[in-house]
Amino acid sequence: MKKITLIFVLLVASIGFAQDAEEAPKKKFSYEGSVDAYYRTNLTATDTIAQSPASFANQTGFALGMANFIGSYESGKVGAVADLVFGPRGDQAVGSDVLYVNQLYAYWNVSEKTTLTFGRFNTFLGYEVISPVGNFNYSTSYLFASGPFSHVGLKADFALSEDFSLMVSAMNATDTNNNTTGDYAFGAQLGYSDQYLNVYYDSGVVLGLEIDFTGGFDVSDDMFLGINAAYQDNDGAGFYGAALYPQYTLSDDFSLGLRGEYFAMHGEGDDLPSVFDVTLTGSYTVDDLTIKPEVRFDSWSDNTPFYDNDGLPTESLASFLVAAIYKF
Repeated sequence: MKKITLIFVLLVASIGFAQDAEEAPKKKFSYEGSVDAYYRTNLTATDTIAQSPASFANQTGFALGMANFIGSYESGKVGAVADLVFGPRGDQAVGSDVLYVNQLYAYWNVSEKTTLTFGRFNTFLGYEVISPVGNFNYSTSYLFASGPFSHVGLKADFALSEDFSLMVSAMNATDTNNNTTGDYAFGAQLGYSDQYLNVYYDSGVVLGLEIDFTGGFDVSDDMFLGINAAYQDNDGAGFYGAALYPQYTLSDDFSLGLRGEYFAMHGEGDDLPSVFDVTLTGSYTVDDLTIKPEVRFDSWSDNTPFYDNDGLPTESLASFLVAAIYKF
């Protein structure tokens, strides 16, 4: 009888422990990241004069991109993400006040359809991102270089239906980690079937107002077309532009992507610059390593930001680079 009682007690205890284990939130730690480097040279100009289009990938010769380490921890409905960057590309993106910290935030899945995020997170505007892993072209567009990179604040994401989504946010002015002015920014994003209308507004301390559309669709099984358009105004001056990103898959290992972009400044004056740039990028994948050869041509109007092989001012620049990106 004592043996039967002991077995029953142990059985009940084991069931109780099993229930506690099932009810306890599952804790999960994961990490990922990348490293990248490249070689770049100007085709229509000397490499001895510092000149490059837009931002990122703007050094000549052999150069470093960045190392990116992303750690995430999830426990039930809550979690946190630490995204650290090291290297020239990361330095340009995050700024000196939060050196190495690309993103650092905590989140709470309030329900299946609502998530709150608090901390520093990358911008919701634009087609391109800071990490080269998330972009088809290695060099970046003028729209990306001119818009915000990151925000510090609170955002709420709502899954309204299978197709519709909504995000609203209250933040410091863009790319501002230490708010010493008392100026804040507000953002919103309305999404429908992977098409997103984005709005950012601050009181004029950084960007003022920016309206951005980002999206794309499958033209065929092998071809995708990405789209980005933006308009920014701060007290009557700013920029606007649009870019198309056709991408074609030739095989499981190789694909081609083209970026055609028009970017212009607006405001007072008749000689404000504009630029048209075309970038053709190949993407060849070997396991976790991606090799990207790229040819880029930039042509400015009413401006001479570049120099040719004779050291004379010119409105256009052609360049070539090849990048190696390893993702883990």
